[in-house]
Amino acid sequence: MAIGWLSVLRMVPWADVISNAPKVAEGAKKLWNAVNKKSPSPDLADEEADVPADAGLDTLATLQARLATMEIATADLHSQMLASSELIKVLADQNAQLIKRMEVHRIRIVWLAGATVVFGIIAVIGLILAVAS
Repeated sequence: MAIGWLSVLRMVPWADVISNAPKVAEGAKKLWNAVNKKSPSPDLADEEADVPADAGLDTLATLQARLATMEIATADLHSQMLASSELIKVLADQNAQLIKRMEVHRIRIVWLAGATVVFGIIAVIGLILAVAS
């Protein structure tokens, strides 16, 4: 069973995997930094508890500040989504390359197995003819 895995590992286009590894790593770093750069915002429920019910202008200013905060958070989430999408695309391209190479090697193995069977039959026939004469 280990021999099968070794042959599969030999068929992997390691040059392509290695050349694309920095791109994947950089994409992962960008994604991690984008996700990790902002600490969670303070709990907005605590801010609401401090606002009196009759503070009309203060409430409007608070709502505008909260709206601005939410717009910034939405823009940040959008950039994180784009970074994630880029990373997923790179990984999908690598996966497609690996699958393409594995399919080529699978076809070669089928041809080699067929050739081995044909040569085996020829060898058995030759051995039988050699023993018979």
